[in-house]
Amino acid sequence: MGGFVLVVGPSGAGKDTLLRLAREALAAEPRVLFPRRVVTRPESAAEAHDTLDEAGFLAAEQAGRFCLHWGAHGLRYGIPTSAATAAAAGALVVCNVSRGVVATARQRLPGVTAVEITAPAAVLAARLALRGRAEDGDLALRLARQAMAEVELRISNDGTAEAGAAQLVAHIQERLWHP
Repeated sequence: MGGFVLVVGPSGAGKDTLLRLAREALAAEPRVLFPRRVVTRPESAAEAHDTLDEAGFLAAEQAGRFCLHWGAHGLRYGIPTSAATAAAAGALVVCNVSRGVVATARQRLPGVTAVEITAPAAVLAARLALRGRAEDGDLALRLARQAMAEVELRISNDGTAEAGAAQLVAHIQERLWHP
C-alpha cells in the first residue's frame, strides 16, 4: 500500500538538505518516490524544483495538474498529480509541503504521515540570514510560527544533517514495512 510522507517545518530548518540525504540513502529503493515540486521561483542550488511563472502555475492548477498546491510568502507551490497516481499504485511519496496543506492532504490522499523538521530559533535565524532570499524577509514573523501539533515524527535538526536524515530515513523505511 502506498502513501505520502509529508515533510513540513519552518524555513531554515533544513528540510531540503534532509530530503536530499534521504533520497541518496534510498536511491536503490524503487518503492520510494521523491517528486519535484513546482514553484513560481527560479531553481537554486539549495532546492531542486520545476519552475513555472504565475500564469503558467495558475493554468496548471486549473487543469488539475497538482494533487496539492498552496501559496506562501508570495510564491506558489504544487505537487504534481503523478505523485498521487504513484501512491495509488503502491509507491511511498516523500515531499516537502506547507504545514497549511497537511489537513487537506489527509482528506484527499492515501496514507499520509507528517514529519516536522525543526531547529532552535537561533539556528533558523542564522540559516535564513545566510540564504538571503527575498521571501525570507521578516525573520521575526517567520521565527514566531508555532510547531505543528499533529505530526507522526518531529526531528530537531540542530545536530549533523546526517543524524537528522537518518531519522527521516528510518521513518520512511518503517512506512515501507508497516504501512
